[in-house]
Amino acid sequence: MKLKLGIPKGSLQEASIQLFKRAGYDIMVNPRSYFPHIDDEEIECMLIRAQEMARYVEDRVLDAGLTGKDWVLENEANVMEVADLVYAKQTLGKVRWVLAVPQNSPIQSVKDLQGKVVATELVQVTKRYLERNGVKAKVEFSWGATEVKPPVLADAIVEVTETGSSLRANGLRIVETVLESNTKFIANHEAWNDPEKRRKMETLVMLLKSAIDAAGKVGLMMNVRKEHLQEVLQVLPALKKPTISELSESDWVAVNTVIEEKTVREIIPRLKVANAQGIVEYPLNKIVM
Repeated sequence: MKLKLGIPKGSLQEASIQLFKRAGYDIMVNPRSYFPHIDDEEIECMLIRAQEMARYVEDRVLDAGLTGKDWVLENEANVMEVADLVYAKQTLGKVRWVLAVPQNSPIQSVKDLQGKVVATELVQVTKRYLERNGVKAKVEFSWGATEVKPPVLADAIVEVTETGSSLRANGLRIVETVLESNTKFIANHEAWNDPEKRRKMETLVMLLKSAIDAAGKVGLMMNVRKEHLQEVLQVLPALKKPTISELSESDWVAVNTVIEEKTVREIIPRLKVANAQGIVEYPLNKIVM
């Protein structure tokens, strides 16, 4: 049994490979091949554009794949949405497809698009968005560089953004959010109903989600006298209750917890004031859920 798995080619490719690495899988990509090697004999990888992934999964060319909710909706694909994997090209977060226009455009809402031209790669979703709002406009497929099309080639665009910086750099302002999207692990129904493939997918999803959960977090270990334990616990903003273990010296305990990495420089000095000793910070490869 081999699980045929689609890895998104393009903007999500590097982020996906790094996510797999944090989850314990090494994927080696040959620039001349669409079939990367993965160090798991039960998985066979193929690079597929995220825009096409849902269609190939639905048609059983692939058992499963990683793609965005946006492309599942765009293709109206009948697939199993197994899990949300909230990561993007630059951040561990969701992306937005937004309606954007030039800064000096009179367009202030979707209602102002009546009779206008909208350029986008997300054609079907945009058409349905306009229909829901009772607006008739021409929606044109954009082959790329969508941000440069207004105002000469289009009145407005629907484009994906993580931070909005590219839109601002091209003199555009966001009018409305059309769709919020995130990466999903999808599977076709036949593969999901196969016990062995389903087991493999569930294990893979668990490890990938664990790697996402661990990103941006570190572990802290320290020794604390029991008389100071409550002071230390009040400092710790633990994701869960800290693990407290007895030490060989009866009046001491070891405290182990997980915190956001960005808070370390603020918390460690406070822990020292609270009489914690032997504080050690360590990276988290993954958190098993």
